[in-house]
Amino acid sequence: MEKFSHLIDKLSDRMGQVFSWLTLLMVLVMAVIVILRYAFQIGSIALQESVMYINAMIFMVGAAYTLKEQGHVRVDIFYSRLQKKNRALIDLIGTLLFLIPSALFIIWISWDYVAVSWRIKEGSAEASGLPIVYLLKASILILPSLLLLQSISEILKILAIIRQTDSEC
Repeated sequence: MEKFSHLIDKLSDRMGQVFSWLTLLMVLVMAVIVILRYAFQIGSIALQESVMYINAMIFMVGAAYTLKEQGHVRVDIFYSRLQKKNRALIDLIGTLLFLIPSALFIIWISWDYVAVSWRIKEGSAEASGLPIVYLLKASILILPSLLLLQSISEILKILAIIRQTDSEC
């Protein structure tokens, strides 16, 4: 089980590292847009849409990495004062009651929306926009899928903490 959790964590780490470079790409594309617009009076809908696509991918893929790194917002009034086992139990309850059902709901509610977009190979509403809107919409399913995968790893780590603290008592 520990190896499986480690494998998932490695995947999240690798994807987080790879997709973090998209932030640099997004900044560079934005700089190109600004230079083209203000220096040469040239506008590009495709470039503007690409910034939106890049931003979406950073967010959608980065959420699982952020979960792995415990970087999501947490109301920490009592949590930090609790014992390790109690924190693990709170994390387990939160994962089982909130994270997993939310991720499954996102998949369920968006499946048809994404499927229709793929079926018609949806493109931009703008004539000079990107013809791959269906790829952007697919990221709606990537987010909960990666979160579900990472939540399995988190549950395995939580159970290990609970077992460890039980054996210490």
